Formats: sequence, C-alpha cells, structure tokens
Amino acid sequence: MFVLHAFLATQILTIGLAQEPDTLHPVITTMTASNAVRHMAIRPLAAVNEVWKWECYLCTTIPTIENGGAKVLDEGGTKKVLVSWEIKADAVWGDGQPVTGHDMKLAWQIGMAPTVTKGAPESFDGVEDIVVDAKNPKRFKMKYKALRYDYNQLDLSFVPLPSHIEGPIFEKTKAEQGAYEKQTSYIVNPTNPGLYNGPYRVKEIKPSSHVLLEKNAKFAGQAAAFPQILFKIIPNTQALEANILAGSIDMTGAVGVTFDQALAFRKRQKTDPALAKRFRVATMEDLIFEHVDFNLRDPLVADVRVRQALMYSLDRNKLCDALFDGLQKPAAHAYHPLSPYFAKEDGGYAFDLTKAEALLDEAGWKKGAGGIRTKDGKKLSLTIMTTSQNKVRELVQVYLQEAWKRVGVELAIKNEPARVFFGGTLKRAEYGQLGMYASTFASPDDIQLQTFSSSRIPTAANGYAGSNYMAWSNATADKALDAAQVSLDPAERAKLVRSAIAEYIKELPQLPLYYRAAVVIAPAALVTNQDGGVDYPLGLRVERWTWKEGVTH
Repeated sequence: MFVLHAFLATQILTIGLAQEPDTLHPVITTMTASNAVRHMAIRPLAAVNEVWKWECYLCTTIPTIENGGAKVLDEGGTKKVLVSWEIKADAVWGDGQPVTGHDMKLAWQIGMAPTVTKGAPESFDGVEDIVVDAKNPKRFKMKYKALRYDYNQLDLSFVPLPSHIEGPIFEKTKAEQGAYEKQTSYIVNPTNPGLYNGPYRVKEIKPSSHVLLEKNAKFAGQAAAFPQILFKIIPNTQALEANILAGSIDMTGAVGVTFDQALAFRKRQKTDPALAKRFRVATMEDLIFEHVDFNLRDPLVADVRVRQALMYSLDRNKLCDALFDGLQKPAAHAYHPLSPYFAKEDGGYAFDLTKAEALLDEAGWKKGAGGIRTKDGKKLSLTIMTTSQNKVRELVQVYLQEAWKRVGVELAIKNEPARVFFGGTLKRAEYGQLGMYASTFASPDDIQLQTFSSSRIPTAANGYAGSNYMAWSNATADKALDAAQVSLDPAERAKLVRSAIAEYIKELPQLPLYYRAAVVIAPAALVTNQDGGVDYPLGLRVERWTWKEGVTH
C-alpha cells in the first residue's frame, strides 16, 4: 500500500502557501495566493480549462453571436453588444440560497463603485447594465457600453457575489471610500457558508497560520474527494520545502516553493528512491510573466535611454539558464508566446554592455568615484522592491544589482511582505523606481488594456483601480488597444495589438524578465488531471482531483 503521510493521518489534504491571502473577495483581491484558495470555493460563470477551451462552471451555455446568445445592437450610431446568460438551476450558495443574476449584478455594482479598490476595473466598467429576468432570476442580460471582442470572456474577478449577504453591506457602506472593503463578510465573517458556491467552503481562517476548507454539502456538482483542504501559510520557501519533506504538508502549487527549489527537489529524487516514490514534480506551461515595472513618475527612470541601458546590461539568457536550467525562458515583452499577438521577430535588447554604457553617457550620466554614475551632483542610485522571503526574486535582485553595477548604476534592495506590497505599495506607486512581480494573463488573447492603457493608471481619484502601475502613457498604444477592444476580427485585432507591442518595446515601461512555468510538488498518487497542460488555475478543477487506481486512502 502506498502511504500518504499527512492525508492518511488526518483526512486533510494540506497545501503549502508561501504568501498569506489578503481577502477571498473576488472583486477586491489581486493576490495569486488568495485566488489559489478562493477558486476552490467560489465558481465563475465560465472559464478556460487546462487546454485553453472555454467551458461552463455555473452557466448552462457560453453565449456567442453565432449561437444567438449574444447580439450586436446599434443605438444612436454606437455599436453595443447584449449577452444573455443563464445560471444552472442547481447552483446554490453554501446556505442553500440560489445563485442568480442578482448576484452577478451586485458583483458589477461593487466593481463599478468608485469607493471600492479593485484590481481589475476593466472587468466591470465596460458593462452598461445588467437586467435580471423578472420571471426567472437565473437568467440575466449583460449589456456592454460598446462592442468588444471578449463579450463572453469574463475575468475571474467578475463572478457572482451572494446578494442576500453582501447586498445590504454594500448599500450601507458604498458612499464612504474604503468602507465596504473593511466591512464585507469576506473580511468580518469569512466562515459564513453563504459566501461560497463551489465544492468547498471556508471553515476557519487564522491569520499568519492557515485557511481551512471543508466540503460544501450544498455543491451540486461532482463531490470532491477530500473532506477538508488545509492551506498552511509558510512565507519562507525554504521552510515550506522542509515541511514537505517532514510530511507536515502534502503539496505545494501556485504560490509555493520556488522554481529553483523544485528543480533541486527533482534532482534529489534521482538518487533517492524513497523521495521519488512519495512525490512527483510536475511543470506546466503558465501564462505568467515575471517583470520589473519602472515607476515612470520618478525622474531617475523617466528617461527612456536609462531604461534601455538597464535592459541592454542584462544577460537574461544566462539568468534563466543559471536559475531555471533553461526551463523558464527570457521574455521578449509582456505578451506570452501562446498569445495570437506574439511574433517570432519580437525582441531586441540583446545583452550589450557597450550599448548600455553609450546610452547612459548620452543621457548625461557620467561615471564618478567608485564607478557609480552621477548627473548634476546626484548619483544614479535606484531602489527595487518585491515580495519578501521569495528566494528566486531575491536571487534575481542580486543578479540585477551586480549587472547594473558594472555599468555604473547602484541598486538598493527593499522588500515587503506580499500582502503589503500588493495591497498598497504597488497601487500607490510607493515602490521606489523599480517594482518586481508577476502578471497573470486573463487568457491567451488578452489584449492587456488594463495594464497598458493610460486610463488604467491607479490614482486616489479612481480609488487606486487599474494595473498600469508604471503610469505609462502612450497615445499610439492607447488608440490601438481601444480599437482592439471593439474589434471582432481576430486578424485586425492582432494588427492593432502588434502596434501597441511595438511601442512597448521602444519605450520599455517594464523590464521583461521571463515567462514562468508552473510547478507542483504533490503526492505521487494524487491525480490533478493537469500534468503537461496549462496551469489556469489549478483550483478551479479541485473536485476532479483523485487518487490513482489501486491506492488505498
């Protein structure tokens, strides 16, 4: 019999998390760690699966113009799109209340509220109205302000919210900036079963310690195999790996051990049969892009020549080979190779110290005492911030520090806990000149309007909504992305996005590092039905996790 250490002893599948979730509220959170938990407990209408095909979770059918579920309207010369959705009859919340169109309407209202900070405002602000069928509240129509290519591709932050619980709270707090975020039940009463409609619901949350999920008896879909799932928070990834080896956690996934740790783990398995028998290490292609944002508000990096010089001075091929055995590839830009907008000719900025030095000289930064460049009596000294206790990011920071020192740029490292960094520092542009983190693509054909449109720069006036943390403003890119958003022609849309990519490559609002691969260390007998596929996101299919045939558990 194969022995599953922690699970057999406790009937709890324990998953290690290297970051602490901030909130499980789908509209508010921007953290991967939060999403890793809430995807097991909160279902979207539809999402792409592991082979990048859209499938229904709560909906009965994905509406399209071709099947009559959506239609283009012409109102006063403005083209709009009306989309009809129907929620499954047996979809209910954990307290037995039905999931209805009213729940989608509330999510939209919260997503549109200027007093609520959200990570993806573009998921909501394109919607003009949601009308719920008076006779059958399971049916509702979503009307967009303008024609858009992704009318049936809702972001995973735009999911139903329990209107019978959250509706009164929102009405009471919506006039005061930040009040709803503090008083939502997902913060003050997160174990309320009525907040969850997935195969699991939250049983217990202990800050800095764990989140415990239990099977949702009201879930009408396939019953999950595990009575409970425990997310154990271990911010130090070295300690997390030690817990795996000791048997106190069973697996780690989206926000767990670092890629280099997983590679070392796999190498040890080749000489340790017992370790190979207990665990498998699976890598999957992931739509995650690791990068450094330039804070373009800061004069030290506002000059494009400085940004280009920093890019030229990095040997990213060497970085990826050294840290990832070449399994994670250098990024050409912010669009993934799986994207229809990616082209093989993309690139530039190959490692070239001579060009880097020349650009810095041209920008007026001259090497002084100690080799650090100065201009008008000020040193070219930059600060970089990222999530603390992440070994890979810390190694990358050291690599950047050493690489840039060679061309006369000083780099100071200042990191914060992920909850602080993502919860406020990035949004408020308080990360110095450089902020390092990863972005997840909504889908392969995500045009990334939310990240690169100047209308998505977070400010106090818009409640710090939007993901353009760089404050990049480029008229050509803005025009192209706005046009791509309303184009139903894939070829035309690709041409438009390609023009925005050209501006990105030229102006470098970000320093692209590499495209990440997802890595999972799991019990050898656990089947997630995802090995070799795309990790997006693993928890949405948790009820399909099972044990290999013949395993006693």
